[in-house]
Amino acid sequence: MKISVKKMALAMALTAMPMMGFAGNKGPEWLSKAVAYQIYPSSYQDSDGDGIGDIPGITSRLDYIKGLGVNVIWLNPVFVSGWFDGGYDIIDFYKVDPRFGTNTDLVKLIDEAHKRGIRVLLDLVAGHSSDQCQWFKESAQGTDMRYSDYYIWSNEIPQKEVKIIAERKLEADPAVSKRGKWVEADAPRAKYYEKNYYMCQPALNYGYANPDPNHPWEQSCDAPGPQAVRRELRNIMAFWMDKGVDGFRVDMAASLVKGDKDKKAIKALWAEMRTWMDAKYPNHILVSEWCDPQVSIPAGFNIDFMIHIGQKCYSTLFFPKGTPWQGNNPNPDKECYFDRAGKGNLEKFIDVYAENYAKTKNDGYIAIPTANHDFQRPNVGSRNTPEQLKVTMTFSLTMPGVPFIYYGDEIGMKYQMNLPSKEGSRERAGTRTPMQWTNGANAGFSTVSDASKLYFPVDTENGKLTVETQEADKASMLNYVRTLLKLRAENPALGNDADWKLLNVKGGQVYPMVYVRSAAGQKVMVALNPTAKKQTMTVEGEAKKVLSTTGKANFKKGKVTLDAFSTLIVELQ
Repeated sequence: MKISVKKMALAMALTAMPMMGFAGNKGPEWLSKAVAYQIYPSSYQDSDGDGIGDIPGITSRLDYIKGLGVNVIWLNPVFVSGWFDGGYDIIDFYKVDPRFGTNTDLVKLIDEAHKRGIRVLLDLVAGHSSDQCQWFKESAQGTDMRYSDYYIWSNEIPQKEVKIIAERKLEADPAVSKRGKWVEADAPRAKYYEKNYYMCQPALNYGYANPDPNHPWEQSCDAPGPQAVRRELRNIMAFWMDKGVDGFRVDMAASLVKGDKDKKAIKALWAEMRTWMDAKYPNHILVSEWCDPQVSIPAGFNIDFMIHIGQKCYSTLFFPKGTPWQGNNPNPDKECYFDRAGKGNLEKFIDVYAENYAKTKNDGYIAIPTANHDFQRPNVGSRNTPEQLKVTMTFSLTMPGVPFIYYGDEIGMKYQMNLPSKEGSRERAGTRTPMQWTNGANAGFSTVSDASKLYFPVDTENGKLTVETQEADKASMLNYVRTLLKLRAENPALGNDADWKLLNVKGGQVYPMVYVRSAAGQKVMVALNPTAKKQTMTVEGEAKKVLSTTGKANFKKGKVTLDAFSTLIVELQ
């Protein structure tokens, strides 16, 4: 039997790399200058007048995106979906949903983006499908079909799960309940299936890390079914990468292997995927929704988000009292750092971010996004003025790692409170509203004549929160974002790989936040005052050049002084 040298090399890599880890291998070189922009496709630009955004609409806005200083876009799911969870309940992983266009439209978007130096990431929902997926329908019929073991079925489940199912039925809307692990189906295959999030999202079967012999539904990770699912996952990734996609953001990346308390099995799975990608698609990347960089990056992810789940330091920074996500803020008083009251603290940020950064800075990137589709925007509650929002944006675009701007945050779009839920959005509806382009009808998002047919309503605050208005204002949020990204590109010390040192210490001075970035012989100090009061701090060093200020701020004789809602970026001698 003849085996090619290339195939042998790949097989050896797949065997060896998961054991070796990815220390010092941050990924392709382009990541060092990557700046990403997240687009929720239903809400960005409607090209056909049906009130819902689509792929041709995104393509028509690529010049705007490039003009921001962005060179990567991440699209939330665009595949055929049941639309019970905003596209995260996928029916066909190989086909674009007709509401967005066609596979050809997506390939055209990728090609046009590449012409402009923009890379494209897709959302990879690896842990589950829709219950309308053909795989699941076939799996439900019996044990001897092609997809029978793509899912987890049982006629018997623990009694506590039976009780949860009974209690879930009494909830106002059981379909959107996240409680429990099992769903009652009464299918020919078995009475129950395991879910991954909502009831309509059956978990794909990647196996159990430590299968219990008394639980026949718990297959090992190397059983035929779980191995077939791994091959399917690689097939999905290869299908889209062969069409030009540059990588994936992986939804719920830690959820695939069940019963994996120490995460060894899921780390091995993703190490296998990264090794395969590095060998077959070496210029591509994986981004995780894991929110535990010390675990996810050694497992093979190039980037991990630090957001409101997992280690909740993000929540202590950005989720103020009286807003929908205050419950995610672990501070007892629910005060957050970036708030006019100035009652926040940096304890969690120092404990979590600083530690994760120190342990992963040579191996991958941490991303602290401005917001995303799952939680509120910076413009929420009493944090609602351009001056305040410029402070949060300065933080987002001067930290190490890969910046991610959520569409609309560059113009200060606000989180709209109390919108009705649509497609499983619940309170997330207010952060998924249409991009606001112009001062005209529907803010330029759609030509639909009946505004009630818009995906969600727009709120431009009489035209202030639109691209059109802010393009004409040199002091606008939009132009400030462009300025920050230009500074980041031109100054090595503000780059993705540059070192970072927080000058605030645990138990010490809380405001202002001051940190120093350094690289290639350059040092840059960033000082932020999100409060309504003047703040000062003594800092060693002397200013060489002021790179940027907002509000009134200076650094003289070793003292940083910032008036309310102000920022200062200074190159140090």
